Amino acid sequence: MTDTNIDFIYLSEQDMIRAGVTDMPACVDTMEEMFGLLYHGDYRMAGANNDSHGAMVTFPEHSPFPTMPKPTADRRLMAMPAYLGGNFCTAGVKWYGSNIANKEKGLPRSILMFTLNDADTGAPLAHMSANLLSAYRTGAVPGVGARHLARRDARVIGLSGPGVMGKTTVAAFIAVCPQLDTIQVQGRGQKSLDHFISWLNATYPQITTVRVVNTLEEVVRGADIVTYCSSGEVGDPATYPIVKREWVKPGAFLAMPALCNIDEGMEQPDVRKVLDNTGLYEAWFEEVPKPAHHTIPVIGVRFMDMVAEGKMTRDQLEDIGKIVAGEAPGRRNDEEIIIMSVGGMPVEDVAWGTVVYRNARAKGIGVTLNLWETPVLS
Repeated sequence: MTDTNIDFIYLSEQDMIRAGVTDMPACVDTMEEMFGLLYHGDYRMAGANNDSHGAMVTFPEHSPFPTMPKPTADRRLMAMPAYLGGNFCTAGVKWYGSNIANKEKGLPRSILMFTLNDADTGAPLAHMSANLLSAYRTGAVPGVGARHLARRDARVIGLSGPGVMGKTTVAAFIAVCPQLDTIQVQGRGQKSLDHFISWLNATYPQITTVRVVNTLEEVVRGADIVTYCSSGEVGDPATYPIVKREWVKPGAFLAMPALCNIDEGMEQPDVRKVLDNTGLYEAWFEEVPKPAHHTIPVIGVRFMDMVAEGKMTRDQLEDIGKIVAGEAPGRRNDEEIIIMSVGGMPVEDVAWGTVVYRNARAKGIGVTLNLWETPVLS
């Protein structure tokens, strides 16, 4: 007789911390393993090409229903499902609610939950708080890029946007580049800068020099590793934070997980252009009006527009998974400039969520909940 009982665990944010969700070195290693599986095709996401970012509920500008949400900045209700094979062999979905006005209520812009499932039966394994899960996997991806594409002697980080994404991205860079000792940082206000510097001093004493700067040019000039992590209005690429070639140090690695644009100098073919998953950008490009960068502000979407405009060819785009798998070169010399687009994918949540779930089970962390002992309908 089969056992039809299904239990799963609930993990609060504090449970997630106890289970290791903030262990950035382990998260970077997990993301690297995930990219290898992506390159070999042992994964699935949504959409016809199995590479879609997810499905988003959108709201009209004008509605006859007074309680319907308005399409304000960063207003998102989104489901991001995926399956990941290899040592993971799990599936899951992140449910994503976002509204920039949340900050007026003392809440994060985004409030996230993640459900992990057995890939065979579909039964739930865990339902977990996912703000830290998402933040750490997002930051870890630029860390994987830096491991393979930054100079080994990198010392200076240039950061625009010292919020949550900025912190986790810096944490990942430090995890893979042990000689880093300087950060030049630009923020919108003194409060976020003070929080960032306090966090940095408490967490990473190896960073001995912090320079607060006022412009993007000052962020970029002299930096070995550059990242833009600011949120902002989407729609007009002319308003997105820009990188100009004249600012960029030879040998710099740029990892861009947020809004970004580039000038003609950075468009040139001697600047290597790397994507976190080529299929993701192909799916995005198919799903939105053109030019796609007006709708999706990450720089890899600008690369897709450039292909469509004849400014570059598809084979000039590189994939980090191929580099991680050892089938394409990482950094080739100390002078080349490399820019990597970070779009974010639900397979990353599945990968890190699986590791944290297994840690929680091994340590007896979380609240066990019962779905049913025997299903009423079967």
